[in-house]
Amino acid sequence: MEKRSNRNQKGPILQVARESIHFFKNYRQWSNKTFIVVLLIVVAISMALTLLAQGIKGVPLWNRNAPAVNQNSESKGKNSVTEEETSVRIMANGDLLYHIPIYRTALKEDGTYDFHENFEYVKPWLKQADLVIGDFEGTVNKDHYLGGYPLFNAPGEVMDAIKDAGYQVLDLAHNHILDSQIEGVFSTADAIEKAGMTPIGVYTHEPRGQAPLTVKEVNGIKIAILAYSYGFNGMEGNLSQDEYDQHLSNLDEEKMKSEIERAEKEADITVVMPQMGVEYQLQPTEEQVTLYHKMVDWGADIIFGGHPHVTQPSETLEKDGQKKLIIYSMGNFISNQRIETMQGVENAKWTERGVLMDVTIKKKDGKTTIGTAKAHPTWVNRTPKGTFSPEGYPLYHYQTYILEDFIEGGSHRDQLDEATKERIDTAYKEMNEHVGLKWD
Repeated sequence: MEKRSNRNQKGPILQVARESIHFFKNYRQWSNKTFIVVLLIVVAISMALTLLAQGIKGVPLWNRNAPAVNQNSESKGKNSVTEEETSVRIMANGDLLYHIPIYRTALKEDGTYDFHENFEYVKPWLKQADLVIGDFEGTVNKDHYLGGYPLFNAPGEVMDAIKDAGYQVLDLAHNHILDSQIEGVFSTADAIEKAGMTPIGVYTHEPRGQAPLTVKEVNGIKIAILAYSYGFNGMEGNLSQDEYDQHLSNLDEEKMKSEIERAEKEADITVVMPQMGVEYQLQPTEEQVTLYHKMVDWGADIIFGGHPHVTQPSETLEKDGQKKLIIYSMGNFISNQRIETMQGVENAKWTERGVLMDVTIKKKDGKTTIGTAKAHPTWVNRTPKGTFSPEGYPLYHYQTYILEDFIEGGSHRDQLDEATKERIDTAYKEMNEHVGLKWD
């Protein structure tokens, strides 16, 4: 009886459903008036369901404080952009200088090389940046013999480790770029590109006068990166004038001024990496100061200097109401230069030290500025492996330390013996005083 009763109750409903289906199936027979009425009913039902859903979710059906709709779409878009602030964190360091003892240690039994340990303690820092720039001081040319000073040529595997550490851009405008001849310029740039990075300071695709500037867009901020070298250790004498002009980036003031002014127009921020100064001298030369100030006048916002193999002080300038940053030399970041190997050099202890520059760029309302700037002191640790090369040379571990991790309270302090603690503490104190970067 109960099932029959349910069927009787559903009878009228089914009948209505059948008639509705029949009605909509014959929509082609509707008059215009009927079609309009049905459309209005559907719209009304849809609006009612929407309002009901909003009420259930707790969304107010009417906001008295809602701003008036801006009928000017262009103005609306502009207003929304001006309210946003974007930022880019840039890290940069000085010389990646691969002396023979470093790649001798990296040699594996199968004849290949592994340089990853160089960056074990650096990698977590570099991975925090949006853009990482390094100075690769040497060449990679498989058709040339491997060498350190005075002619640097490293194994190709070095690029795998550098890329893995977090670098995106490598500066090749330095005095050793011709150490394996003009072929080394092309092979080094090619090795960098194949590893997924960008070389700057040489021109291997188009001549210098025709090549586009290197501009990296990161988080909506365009960063131009230029690089220049004071010279090439006399190796340029092996080149024709055309080769020199087309492929190398020297300190030609007319060309630099033109390129920096172009960068000012094409990018939001301009970074310049010049190689200049006196090796192992702790203070910049008068020529460095004059030229780097000119670069700021031409449009440079940040100058990351190199070449002396020791760190030189920083300087802040003001132009058009904005602060500009110069560090005259970032020193060595990885090398075999240190107290034990630089006997007779007055500033030997400074060769094992460097800085990791850490700069934040901010852009808001179409205005780009340097927000923060820090110089993290670094130090290259060299510890004996207790083994020897096939030629009988002692082998060492080479690892760059960011000293904040190793001073008192640092996360890796407990790894150090007492002698190394003292050496690092002294380096950290002296480096901070020497660089003298107080941005805020």
